[in-house]
This record gives sequence, C-alpha cells and structure tokens, in this order.
Amino acid sequence: MDGHPLKGRDFLKLLDFEPEEIMGLVDLAAELKRKKEDGIPHYVFRGMNVALIFEKTSTRTRCAFEVAAHDLGMGTTYLNPKDSQLGKKESIKDTARVLSGMFDGIEYRGFGQDIVEELAEYSSVPVFNGLTNEFHPTQMLADLLTIKEYYGSIKGRKLAYFGDARYNTGNSLMVAAAKMGMAINIVAPKKYWPNEELTEQCRTIAEETGAEINCTEDVDEGSHDVDVVSTDVWVSMGEPDEIWEERIRDLTPYRVTGRIMNNAGEDAIFMHCLPSFHDLGTETGRIIHEKFGLTEMEVTDEVFESPQSLVFQEAENRMHTIKAVMYAML
Repeated sequence: MDGHPLKGRDFLKLLDFEPEEIMGLVDLAAELKRKKEDGIPHYVFRGMNVALIFEKTSTRTRCAFEVAAHDLGMGTTYLNPKDSQLGKKESIKDTARVLSGMFDGIEYRGFGQDIVEELAEYSSVPVFNGLTNEFHPTQMLADLLTIKEYYGSIKGRKLAYFGDARYNTGNSLMVAAAKMGMAINIVAPKKYWPNEELTEQCRTIAEETGAEINCTEDVDEGSHDVDVVSTDVWVSMGEPDEIWEERIRDLTPYRVTGRIMNNAGEDAIFMHCLPSFHDLGTETGRIIHEKFGLTEMEVTDEVFESPQSLVFQEAENRMHTIKAVMYAML
C-alpha cells in the first residue's frame, strides 16, 4: 500500500492520468470487488477519515463513497449544501486548508470543475471528484470495469453515446474512450456535441492510443455494430426545468430503443449512469407525462429492463472503483 504509484495524487479528471494508470485503477477495483465478494476484510485505513462535500445530492455517489470508506476502515463526514459554507461564508481556498487539517481525503460533488480544481490546489490531502458540470471520472471507472467484466477487454471496444454530450457524462466518456483506445460515436443533434476544444484534445490523445472519436446526427450510423450503447438524462442536475420542452423536441429521436440495440448487435450492452426516466416511477417522470404525454424518455423501459442492460452492475461498480481510487491515493 505504501508504495502505490498514485499515492498522494488527486482524482479530478481522467485527462490527468495515463492509460496505464487508469487501467491499474480498474484492475485494483476488480481485486477489491473479489475480496468483498469473498468476505476478505481490507480495513487498511483504520483511524482515517474522509470529508464528503455534496453541493449536488446523489444516491449512488454518496452511498458508494460511504460504503467504500467504511470497507477500508475509514470514517466519513457528509456535508450537504446546508452544512457547508463552501464559497459562501468561507472561501474554497480556506475550506480546503481547514478540512486538510481534519481529514485524510476530501470528496467534492457539485458545480464547476474549477471548484474541485481549486480545492485540490490548496488541499494538503487528496481530493476526489464525485461529479462536476464538466467531468464525472468515478463513473467512467465504473463503466470501464463493467465493460471489462462483460467483454474481458477494453481496448478496441466501440461505444455509442446518445443524447446531450456537452456535460459531464458525454465529456467523460469521450475522454475515457480516447485514453483507453476505444472508438466512440457521439450520436446527437450537432448543438449537443461536446465542445470543439475538448473534442480536438481527445482526438490528439486518440492518435497515440488508437482510439476513434466520431460525432454524428445519424442514429443508424452511430449505433451500427457497437459494443456499448450509453445515454443519460436529457436535463442535467442544476439546469432549469423550463428547458424540458426543448430537450424533448430535440432528443426524442435519440431515445435508446429496441431498434437501436438491434442495430448495435445481439451482444451489445446498454449502460446508463442513473437515475433514469424509463417509466413513470419517478415524480419527474410523472410530471413530464402530464405535461408532454411521454411515458419514457432517454431510454425505453424495454431496453432498460432487458438482459442487455447492465445498469445495476454498473451502479454497484461505482463503489468498487471509488474504493480503488481512495485505496490507491491514500
């Protein structure tokens, strides 16, 4: 443990890591997952503590960090927007230095990537990005582990991401594909493609790794013969509800359906970072149904509940990969 090459590093975005380092974290997560399944204790950090700053609430991220920390023998302190003075009555710089004196690691889930970057700049302990507007790196490790578990390999796999790709999930999947030598099709109206600067950065990385970065508005072209079909909710956390009408109009043709999965191939898998509006089981889903008549949004219930859907395995893997990140960097 003392000699882990990533010890003391921050985990802010996959762009900061080499492909071998990312693969090492995926392999470490698989090892820790086997230990948990076999009932082998790994309380390697007894007496240590992690601060969990959540400016955006979450089921999976909070539970994943808390269970992972407890499995490693650590305590956690959860700070929601009401509990933390981050950037309000206390600067990000000062918060980082205060928490560094009390905790061994700091997780941040919230808004701009600049916030977590500033936390890391002034923190003397590792900082972990649980999600920002721009990037979602812990989700990407979970996705990579899920792909490896199903196919046995990552490099050379083909991905298709459907929907709004301008934010954390779309951005991060493109980065993950570039870093790990995969091909990715961003399938969406052009105005929903990732920004040109990040796309070109990923294409430069792809030249070294053998990856392919493609953007298309054509659903059939984008889904043809891919290994993984992925999507996300149409309105991201923190965005106003008023934009639902525009997103529904623009993105309904890009809903993941059985036809798309058939075009991908019978061995293709479906992934989603969750939560998902695939039925009327959520308050938001029922409101959208009342306003617009939709019973499902970014993915049909048929696909979500199909044998091709690995969304719950993917969700569980959040915990194992987050544990690997904390294990390596602490």
